[in-house]
Amino acid sequence: MSRRRKYRRRRRFALLCLLLAALLIFVLFRGCGGQTQPAGVRDPGPQAAASSAAAPERPYAAVPPPPDAEPLARTAGEQPPLQYRLAESSRPEAGGYRPDAERSVPLGETLVAGAADPSDGPLKGHRIVAYYGSPLPEHAGLLARHEPEETMERLGEEAAAYSAADPERPAVPAVDLVVSAARRTPGTDGLYLDRLPPEQIEEYADLASRHGALLILDLQIGRSTVADEIEAVRPFLELPHVHLALDTEYAVGEGQVPGVNLGSMDRGEIQAAIELLDRLVEENDLPDKVLIVHQFAEGIIADKQRIRPTDNVQVVLNTDGVGTPAEKTIRYDLLVRQEPIQYGGIRIFRERDDPPLAPEEVLLLDPAPAVISYQ
Repeated sequence: MSRRRKYRRRRRFALLCLLLAALLIFVLFRGCGGQTQPAGVRDPGPQAAASSAAAPERPYAAVPPPPDAEPLARTAGEQPPLQYRLAESSRPEAGGYRPDAERSVPLGETLVAGAADPSDGPLKGHRIVAYYGSPLPEHAGLLARHEPEETMERLGEEAAAYSAADPERPAVPAVDLVVSAARRTPGTDGLYLDRLPPEQIEEYADLASRHGALLILDLQIGRSTVADEIEAVRPFLELPHVHLALDTEYAVGEGQVPGVNLGSMDRGEIQAAIELLDRLVEENDLPDKVLIVHQFAEGIIADKQRIRPTDNVQVVLNTDGVGTPAEKTIRYDLLVRQEPIQYGGIRIFRERDDPPLAPEEVLLLDPAPAVISYQ
């Protein structure tokens, strides 16, 4: 046998020995000294690791309750729904309407009776507390009163009050930004709308993100269409912390003027918005979205009972309108409790409600609002 062939055999044998030694060292290391977890803790395995890696990170931070906060059930006790109590004590304002004295869901529960929520959206275990408005002077609200950083500080304090009142459902702050605001003159495009420039929307998107808050893009529609107004802000809806709201009372038809004629919206337009948000979540691997539908009065939303949330989109029916506590809570009963979709919300007018409801009162509604917006 040639020296070259003997050398090759010896080299193969040496390589085989090295491989076997390396394999033995690896097995011994894993079995004895290579644990990366404390003893008794199970390795979640590759499937769990993949699932964890695939789950989108939550792009918001709830305001934690104070350490001494007590559960709502303990502080509120067994009370009838707020709408029932106020209707009984204010018969003339109730106009003969009598809400049910029995709760449809347990105290503090935000899902309406009979509803389910298969999503992992912000309202699972939390509620949203928002400031509503526009920075445009002609549509001024809470967002135009203070510098942005001060606004976020005040909003955080507002959310903290709800976290303290219901520590089991900490509040997430949100900016409810009117990006298409209805006006009473047609404008150059005849749509009766003032639109916020994209650069201003981007500023609020950055502001909310820095503070762990959500941004809700609020559309008032005018004579435009829901589809067109959503398309105009679609790039922002692809951000993980940005959600959507539709203001039904300002969606008017040909020959009508928003703010003069009461607008309306049908189930098809709202459902199309839900489906679009659902696709955005699926196609862009986004956290689940929220759609808020503002309703001022009965009959504004046609075929409302057929609105359906999805696995990726939570739907809130947010009651709008100025009034006394009795008027506002009866409206909530009519539009949320009697016409349930999934979640309820209520708008509080700081200076025009007579008087505005306190957080401790709001939480006694049945069901408890999942969204509270201040204007």
